[in-house]
Amino acid sequence: MEDMQEEPQFVVDDVSKIIKEAIEVSIGGDAYHQSKVSQWTSNVVESCLGSLTKLQKPYKYIVNCTIMQKNGAGLHTASSCYWDNASDGSCTVRWENKTMYCIVSVFGLSI
Repeated sequence: MEDMQEEPQFVVDDVSKIIKEAIEVSIGGDAYHQSKVSQWTSNVVESCLGSLTKLQKPYKYIVNCTIMQKNGAGLHTASSCYWDNASDGSCTVRWENKTMYCIVSVFGLSI
């Protein structure tokens, strides 16, 4: 436990679990409905931020959520960051069910 106080670290495995749980709780097995996308994205983002702040690590977080209907269309995204690789980090999770994709990216910037 003493090691936790030495260096703040962005632990990708922990963040990935938080993202997956937020998606499962917010969307779960629901089918895609365009009218629900706004609420789902808000729920996923707020759930992720709530769980990340409970970790009580010295980070500012940026959470981005994209939900897309599965209809054969393509989607390409990219991001670039100028930061300290020793302490900052990012994690992206792609989740899907039969009717939609949900892509969540979290960026953690040490304070």
